[in-house]
Amino acid sequence: MGELSLDGSLQPMKGALPIAIQAKKEGFKGFILPLFNAREAAIVSGLDVYGVENIKEVIDFFTGDAKPEPLKVDTRKEFYSRLNEYEFDFAEVKGQENIKRSLEIAAAGGHNVILIGPPGAGKTMLAKRLPSILPPLNLQEALETTKIHSVAGKMAKNASLISVRPFRAPHHTISDVALVGGGANPQPGEISLAHNGVLFLDELPEFKRSVLEVLRQPLEDRMVIISRSKYSVEYPASLMLIGSMNPCPCGYYNHPVKDCVCAPGVVQKYLNKISGPLLDRIDIHVEVTPVPFKELSNIRESEKSEIIRERVIAARLIQEERYKNTEGIHCNAQISSKQLQSICKIDNSGHELLKTAMDRLNLSARAYDRILKVSRTIADLEDSAEIKTEHLAEAIHYRSLDRENWAG
Repeated sequence: MGELSLDGSLQPMKGALPIAIQAKKEGFKGFILPLFNAREAAIVSGLDVYGVENIKEVIDFFTGDAKPEPLKVDTRKEFYSRLNEYEFDFAEVKGQENIKRSLEIAAAGGHNVILIGPPGAGKTMLAKRLPSILPPLNLQEALETTKIHSVAGKMAKNASLISVRPFRAPHHTISDVALVGGGANPQPGEISLAHNGVLFLDELPEFKRSVLEVLRQPLEDRMVIISRSKYSVEYPASLMLIGSMNPCPCGYYNHPVKDCVCAPGVVQKYLNKISGPLLDRIDIHVEVTPVPFKELSNIRESEKSEIIRERVIAARLIQEERYKNTEGIHCNAQISSKQLQSICKIDNSGHELLKTAMDRLNLSARAYDRILKVSRTIADLEDSAEIKTEHLAEAIHYRSLDRENWAG
């Protein structure tokens, strides 16, 4: 298979890996395809894969004039050799300890996060480092992720297996179809390309309302279903959503030094660009403040991603054990309202604390479930079987946008 140019050369193709898997299922002995995609298809064991550059090599293969050796890729070696390769590390971030802590909790429980703060506070920098503390992909997840990127034609030359969690950061001018997938020839969108990884939406209120609304169903079902008159396609979409935003159009509302110049009511109007149902699916809201010079100039190195990742993995193992008999649930973020009472039990003092917080901070009703889920994750990070009052107190702290008086 391949795309033949008029000069006889073979151009790269999409979907080499899924085609190779299907070829093996159907009993084919070998697969001849463009050299660009050969390593990708060679992941499939038990199938002879030949990468060729032009049509003459194909003819010589069948006439016997050339006897090339099939390409061999050691899938497991390839997978494990790149498992811990990350471009960014939390050790490079000065200060922002409370934000790092909130992202550690998010990674441990699979929670969606929104970061609110002025320009230059470090929201994007922190979000880019989130994949480095997520648990490593297992081989099945790596194959799933590679298949999606292969179908979308996003594989690099000579790439084989994607072994690092994807991080997708589309621009706010993206269309509905580009985000969710579809088109005349159905293609996975950014939501599916972020499967098993992170979808980062910078400047969240600047995205078109219709684009943000299509996120709601995939975040809930972890699946994208594209239905057209002639076909219906399902793409997986199990991801963590990280959103970032300025608190107002000028960017300086609640800034410790600079004054906000926005007119009265503008801040609330700006926040209202993000609908309640979408915010409902975001468990952790964190305010990011600029780092003071004292911390920026500190030469002491911060905690490395690999140390944070060990704590995250330990918490995820507790959750795996807890949900091993529950289909479709792998982490705390996926708990349904029905299971909440049995999994997230709190004592009388916890009930009192939650009641006081709801009353005093004017927390909305939707915050209740989210606080319980996040507090369960905090307890797992502490290796605590019970949710204690300090776990609840920290979870309440991560609900900034639910405070009815937050925007004045």
